[in-house]
Amino acid sequence: MTMNDYEAAIGLWRATEGLVLSEADSERSMELFLRRNPGLSFVGVEDEAVIGTALCGHDGRRGFLYHVAVRAEYRGRGVAKRMVERCLDGLREAGISKCHLFALEGNEIGNRYWAGSGWERRNGILLYSRDV
Repeated sequence: MTMNDYEAAIGLWRATEGLVLSEADSERSMELFLRRNPGLSFVGVEDEAVIGTALCGHDGRRGFLYHVAVRAEYRGRGVAKRMVERCLDGLREAGISKCHLFALEGNEIGNRYWAGSGWERRNGILLYSRDV
């Protein structure tokens, strides 16, 4: 994924049920994220149109996936699986041995996908956040 894909990606994210956007998805924030994590995020393309996204980065210890999304009419065709595998391959090449993702509790489509794709739901971990 490059910044050339940003407008199509943000449009897809806005149209994706269960995906919530924040200021971290601004054009400037996305530019910083992609620069910090080169070659780890991907788009799925068909007929020159973005049909899927997978954002991936790491902090040197653990990898993280964000905004794995596929247009509804392309779901079930392996688009997300291929993008995620490329992300995980990139993390392995960077020496990262574990990847996490955040899924909203009410995101039934996303949670069903992750549970059926071999990802382990973690219990006993609470996420705390604070604005800086």
